[in-house]
Amino acid sequence: MKGSITIGADVTADVALSCDVCIVGSGAGGSVLAAGLAEGGLDVVMLEAGGWFTRRDFDLQEAHAYPMLYQDRATRATEDLAISVLQGRSVGGSTTVNWTTCYRTPDRILDHWRTVHGIEGLDSATLAPHFDEVEARLSIGTWPIERANANNRKLYDGCKALGWQTGPMRRNVNGCANSGYCGTGCPVNGKQAMAITYIPDAVVAGMRLFADCAARRIEHEDGRVTAVHAEVLDRATGRPRGPRVVVRPKVLALSGGAINSPALLLRSGMDGGGRVGRRTFLHPVTVVVGRYDDEVAGYYGAPQSAGSHQFIDRGPDRLGFFMEAAPMQPMLASLPGSQMGLDQARFMQQLPHFAGLISLQVDGLLPGDDGGRVRIRRDGRIGLRYPFTPALAEGFRAAHEALVRVHLAAGAREVWTLHNPPVRISSEAELSALDARRYGAHDLSVFTAHQMGGCAMGPDPETSVVGTDHRMHGVDNLFIVDGSVLPTALGVNPSETIYGLAHRARRFVGEAV
Repeated sequence: MKGSITIGADVTADVALSCDVCIVGSGAGGSVLAAGLAEGGLDVVMLEAGGWFTRRDFDLQEAHAYPMLYQDRATRATEDLAISVLQGRSVGGSTTVNWTTCYRTPDRILDHWRTVHGIEGLDSATLAPHFDEVEARLSIGTWPIERANANNRKLYDGCKALGWQTGPMRRNVNGCANSGYCGTGCPVNGKQAMAITYIPDAVVAGMRLFADCAARRIEHEDGRVTAVHAEVLDRATGRPRGPRVVVRPKVLALSGGAINSPALLLRSGMDGGGRVGRRTFLHPVTVVVGRYDDEVAGYYGAPQSAGSHQFIDRGPDRLGFFMEAAPMQPMLASLPGSQMGLDQARFMQQLPHFAGLISLQVDGLLPGDDGGRVRIRRDGRIGLRYPFTPALAEGFRAAHEALVRVHLAAGAREVWTLHNPPVRISSEAELSALDARRYGAHDLSVFTAHQMGGCAMGPDPETSVVGTDHRMHGVDNLFIVDGSVLPTALGVNPSETIYGLAHRARRFVGEAV
C-alpha cells in the first residue's frame, strides 16, 4: 500500500475513506502508534488539525512560529486566564515545539498508580523494552553538561553550591546545532520530533495522513465507533474551508492530547459516565528570573540541559516540585501580566543578563487533588478549568524560595518574581519578602507546557475512562493513546512516558482490528 500526505489546500471535495485504524492526532502518542501499526501491515489513516511543516518553514521567528505551531495561536489558557497553556498544533504535535527533555516514567509514580489507582502491569521492567526501542529511534541520550548554556548552568551551579541534587538532561536530538530555538521548530532537523521520525516511518509503510483536517465528531452506536467526521481547515484562518472528510475505521485511536481528546469525546456525547475531561493535570509552572553581571544570553543554546529534583517529594501533604530552565527568547521572556510599560522596557533592555529558572508543581498525587476539568462551553469552544488550591499556593511559595536561593547561589545580582509588581531580592536576608505576597490565581504569571489526564487509565469503569489496554470502557473499538490517559502528573517531562505507552499500546490496538 502506498502512503501519502495530503494537506488541506489540496482537498477540493468531500472525502470518504475506510481503513483498519483511524488515528486522530499526530503527536507523541499517535505517531509512535501509527508507525507500529502501519509497519505491521494495517491500513492506517491519520487526521491532524495542524499543518504539515518542514525545517524550511522554521525561520527562528517567534512571531511566525507561535501562530503557526501552537494551539489557538499560542493564546490557549484556562477559562479564568490564570494559566497560559503552551501546546503544539502541527503534524508532530507538541514534539515539534517542545524543549526535547526526555525522562522515563519514575518508579515512584508507577508505584503510586498501582497502589492508589489499581493499575497493574505498568512497572519499570514491563516498560523497559518499550523505552529502549523509542530511545534508540529518537536518539535519546544525555546532553553533556559541558555543552549547557549559561542559562542552564545557573541552575546547575546554584544547586551544586547549595548541595542540592542536580544533573544533566536527556534529550531526543541528533545533530543538534545548539541554537536554542527548539520552541519555534528545529531548522536543522536536529530535534528528533515525530514529523521527521515516526511519521515518515508510518507513511513509508503505507499510512495516509491528512493535515489541516480537524476531527469534530465521533459517530457511534451500540458500544462501537462507526465513523469519524472531520472538517478541512484553511491554514491561514483556522476556519473550515468547506470540504469534509469522513473515515469509517474498524478501530479508532484518539491521540489528540490531554485537552483535545477529551473535548472530541464530549462533543460526541461520549462522556464516560461523567469522567471524561476530569482529573486534568498541568504541572503548573512559575518562573523566577535572575539578573547577572555577566552575559547569560539565555536565548541561545539547548533550552533545557540541567534540572533538579531536590524537592520532588516534600511529604504526604505538600506538593512536590522540580526545577528546570526556560529559554529566554524575547516574546517568551516578555513576562505577560507581570510587567507593563516602562518596567517591561527596562527588563527587555537587560534581557541578555537575565536567566530564567522554572518550577513545575507535581499535581494529582495528594488525596483530594483532582486537578482541573476540560469541558465544552455553550459557544462550542473548549473550556479548561483549573483551581488554585491552598496546596498549590503553598507549593508556589516554596518553589519561589528555592529558585531565588539557586539564583543567588549562582551569583545573581538581583532576583525577580513574576508578581505584579515583582518581588526583587538581592540577598537571602530578604527572602521573607516572599511571605508578604500571594500565590493564587492572577497573583503571578503561571503557565503549563505539560498537559496530562482527562481520560484517566484504570481498571474500574466507575473511576476511570480507559483500561490498562488503552481501550475506552464500554466502547469495543475505541482506544486513547496520548497523555490524557495519565492518572496523575508525572513529576518529569511527559514526552517519553507517552512514547513508551504508545509503543506498548501498538499490540492492543492491532489485536482489536
